[in-house]
Amino acid sequence: MSYTFNAEQTRDRLIEQIRETAAQQGFSRVVIGISGGKDSSVSAALCARALGKENVYGIMLPDGVQSDLNDSKRVCSCLGIQHRIVNIGVIHGALRQVTGQWGDAPAEGDFDVPASKTADVNVAPRLRMTTLRYFTQALGARLVGTGNLSESTVGYCTKDGDTSCDFSLLGALTSVEVVAVGLTMPELPRDLVEKTPSDGLTGKSDEENLGLKYRDIHLYLREGTCGNPDIDEVIRRKESANMFKRRMPTILNPFSEVNA
Repeated sequence: MSYTFNAEQTRDRLIEQIRETAAQQGFSRVVIGISGGKDSSVSAALCARALGKENVYGIMLPDGVQSDLNDSKRVCSCLGIQHRIVNIGVIHGALRQVTGQWGDAPAEGDFDVPASKTADVNVAPRLRMTTLRYFTQALGARLVGTGNLSESTVGYCTKDGDTSCDFSLLGALTSVEVVAVGLTMPELPRDLVEKTPSDGLTGKSDEENLGLKYRDIHLYLREGTCGNPDIDEVIRRKESANMFKRRMPTILNPFSEVNA
């Protein structure tokens, strides 16, 4: 069977599923981290339609200066959802200092912490998730995951960061499909739905960081190949190497039988 996708039907089914999940779990409010990109924008719009804009809380979480913060504000304004801005830059800086990454007083201990740009970049999404969890619990709400299938397939996500949520709204949709759904929602600014995706951390686009095109990942997932075997293999290897981010932690069970 060939791949088909109906954006309007997908949109409406997701709205139904949000309502079904809310009814089953007994909640009426949701918290969403708003980045100003397509994923969080589409997620917020779907939740506003499903639960009412008054029940959607958008949290903007810049790490110091965020050049596109106005995009995040515009999403909240266009949707009419409640919002707060929390700058995590001070918290991030404090963590660098107490771990001895910079500052006059290195951390005490028996070993030095090697400088790691990758570890430092991933601090921001983890701090954001901690902050979002705080608001979620304080409001008696649920935390909406906004990551999409293309990102999770190749591991373009942070474990215990943006992978942590109470339900994953776009986790079954590719990046291409998220855009298609967003374009069916006139309350969203078109330029934000079609905005070049970036992590807001490295100063590069997602595709520059990945070395892959989202269109190729979409075709790999939906058609079985992007048309280039070499690129297919790169995606397959990333998918295999990052599967641990998509699964619950392994539980070591000393009571299970040991195979001979």
